[in-house]
Amino acid sequence: MKKIEIIVRPFKLEEVKDALADVGVKGMTVSEVKGFGRQRGHKEVYRGAEYQVDFVVKVKIEVVCEDAAAPAIVEAARKAAATGQVGDGKIFVSPVEETVRIRTGETGDAAV
Repeated sequence: MKKIEIIVRPFKLEEVKDALADVGVKGMTVSEVKGFGRQRGHKEVYRGAEYQVDFVVKVKIEVVCEDAAAPAIVEAARKAAATGQVGDGKIFVSPVEETVRIRTGETGDAAV
């Protein structure tokens, strides 16, 4: 199994969610997160005063899937989230050792 973490701009959430549903993703976890990458935040002007925003608001989507489904999920998310601008986000893929469904006790792929 794989855990795929997709960090994207907030306004791209619906497009990514729909793209993931189209490739068969049945469940996901979505969190609002803050951070920065190469862009190191940005400057804004509020009431005439300029100030530095260190952390940019993003959305993190987490999906756990079977190994064979991971490449299609990654590609669908990448295409849906892309704007071509700096700050589009990142996708991380990690191995998952074990999954347990709390209600039934099922483990492995059956628990996903």
